[in-house]
Amino acid sequence: MAPVAPELISPRSPRVSAARRLVKRNFRGKERLFLAEGPQAVREAAGHRVDAAATLVELFATVEAAERYADIVGEARDAGARVHLADEQVIVDISTTVTPQGLVGICRFLDTPFEEILGARPQLVAVLAHVRDPGNAGTVLRCADAAGAEAVVFTDASVDLYNPKAVRASVGSLFHLPVAVGVPVERAVAGLKDAGVRVLAADGAGAHDLDDELDRGTMGGPTAWIFGNEAWGLPEETRALADAVVRVPIHGKAESLNLATAAAVCLYASARAQRASTGCRSVTES
Repeated sequence: MAPVAPELISPRSPRVSAARRLVKRNFRGKERLFLAEGPQAVREAAGHRVDAAATLVELFATVEAAERYADIVGEARDAGARVHLADEQVIVDISTTVTPQGLVGICRFLDTPFEEILGARPQLVAVLAHVRDPGNAGTVLRCADAAGAEAVVFTDASVDLYNPKAVRASVGSLFHLPVAVGVPVERAVAGLKDAGVRVLAADGAGAHDLDDELDRGTMGGPTAWIFGNEAWGLPEETRALADAVVRVPIHGKAESLNLATAAAVCLYASARAQRASTGCRSVTES
């Protein structure tokens, strides 16, 4: 059988140019579209819907990738996405990775209104305040998903959820749980408290020790964790909003933990305490 010729030969194609513009935040906001790269993200996008509308609207794939990931391409077509077989250079031009995997999807924005998150009475929430690195933001989102959090909130001082690096670092998790964006931290904390959620600020200089909190049995209720900037943590005015400022204990000689590691420790501590209070053994036991 003769090889299938790419449909989009020129990187100057209008469809390719439109996709390439989504690397920039202002174009993403104007079109309310973002890029999802790689088989995992595209698979998750193909199965995701917002208000009955498919999230994945368009897919660019090299011939080789379309053959290798035929099931994903089929799911994309079933979801109603327009599928374009593209020359490898087209994928390179659209992609933001050094070694593209041959699949790039265009997706509709999928953030959830903050009020809707509060109305669902969440038990575990991650709040990203002043988080500027997109890789860290996506990784914290992935940690929240893995720990069973019911929502993530990106404050207005944090990086764009739809930054390609943040999307990539989430490894598909942004399609798994509600995410609110652009929420002022004061509004986020006030809303969560009104919803009966205890708000904890994660900070290396916190007055409360995470181990002590677990020993005292204070972690079993609805909880939101605020995570701050990678370099300078949380400003005093943000720490003052929380019910408590909690530090992850350092038992060895390490100077500190990076943001994503600290977030994973805090979120899993809450998840385990919450499950223990309902009779479950552990989030890591089957």
